[in-house]
Amino acid sequence: MIRAIALDDEPPALRVLTHFCRQTDFIDLQKTFSRADEALRYLEENEVDLLFLDINMPSISGIDFYKAVGPQSDHRTLRSAESAQPMVIFTTAYAEYAVEGFNLNAVDYLLKPFTYERFLQAANRAADYYQYLHRSNSAKPAYIYIRADYRLYKIALADILFIEGLDDYLKIHVQNGKTIVARMTMKAMQQKLTELEGGPERFLRVHRSYIIPLARVETVRSKTIMLAGQEIPIGVSYEEEFQKYFTP
Repeated sequence: MIRAIALDDEPPALRVLTHFCRQTDFIDLQKTFSRADEALRYLEENEVDLLFLDINMPSISGIDFYKAVGPQSDHRTLRSAESAQPMVIFTTAYAEYAVEGFNLNAVDYLLKPFTYERFLQAANRAADYYQYLHRSNSAKPAYIYIRADYRLYKIALADILFIEGLDDYLKIHVQNGKTIVARMTMKAMQQKLTELEGGPERFLRVHRSYIIPLARVETVRSKTIMLAGQEIPIGVSYEEEFQKYFTP
């Protein structure tokens, strides 16, 4: 069960959230607040997994409130010691706040007025991410989470064809011809995959601009890899590491 609270200066908006949470069996909306100071006091004494935060409030914005309860704050009882700040779903009538909201790693962004179907989509993303954060240390997840296009994508590792680097962006090529473009460096992606897999057994960087799943390699000729109908070059500085896996 995901423990949640909601903060919004408009009572009708809180009633909508309360109604929707009651229809969602994995969300326990413990309390709602129309004042930020009262919500903050509650968080000082109670553990919460998910915040529903309105962005445009008179006393403090939802974004500033979320920053105030982050890892850098003194509200250590907010989550367990090994956890980061709680997940957040921002709710607002102003679409222009979406970019800043996702810079804070929001699970989702609900633009008012929203339907229950749209709410449930956001709640399911929170549930998936909650399970990911609380996975067993011995378990190797079969998926990763990537933020792109103002949303959180759950990508199955088995669906990744290859990852292409473009300066500070990545193109994640997945099955069925889909491509996800995310603002992320190759180094950050390489570290994320290594941490998930416990090593490079599944994914390997073979070029400054390419990371590949080793299981998808079809042929290797000279310094070119063929996989998923694409020719992927092997960079000079990555050749020795690659040969460890493909030298008879």
